[in-house]
Amino acid sequence: MQIRRTVGMRAFRDAVGGWASGGSGGVVRELAGRVGVRTAVLVEGLSDLAAVEGLAVRRGRDLGAEGVCVVPMGGAMNVGRYAGMLGPPGLGLRLAGLCDEGEQGFFARGLERARARATREGFFVCVADLEDELVRALGAERVEEAVRGEGDFRAWQTFVRQPAQHGRPRQQQLRRFLGTKKGRKFRYGRLLVEALEPGQVPAPLDGLLVSLGRR
Repeated sequence: MQIRRTVGMRAFRDAVGGWASGGSGGVVRELAGRVGVRTAVLVEGLSDLAAVEGLAVRRGRDLGAEGVCVVPMGGAMNVGRYAGMLGPPGLGLRLAGLCDEGEQGFFARGLERARARATREGFFVCVADLEDELVRALGAERVEEAVRGEGDFRAWQTFVRQPAQHGRPRQQQLRRFLGTKKGRKFRYGRLLVEALEPGQVPAPLDGLLVSLGRR
């Protein structure tokens, strides 16, 4: 049953992406009812998806069983479209999410257009971005250990020798390094969450997971 529900949530998420790209919303509506989706968590990208789902697993949460689907939008500028499709004007799902500090304006305007003002308490803001939150929570030394463990240490050493990185704080270098190769943010999103001690979880990520447990 759990495997079937997980597959169903993935199919729903994929269908939402197709709808956002100009496809039909009929399949999304059908899947939402079949899988029992009640809440859509809007995040900017795949690394945020990995971190949210990774923390949920660590806490023994089954988001699919709770009717929660984490939906990456491919950037903050798409929030109005996704909120309109999934929120009050569309499927009528409860909305929640994470955004970067610099993208708050996009989220505020997008939710306003989607008449989703009542859901704003479910949105949490990361300083800079989620990678920044995770690197600061763990500390540079722990993140470098993770980089070494993933076999990326040689690439990291090459990166920090670049002129543009000279004089920059280690935490900023690490945050930038995580975004230098396609797929790296996604991989480290879950990995860094798994490395966190219970008291180290960044406030925005913790707040989001707590809010999703409320009815």
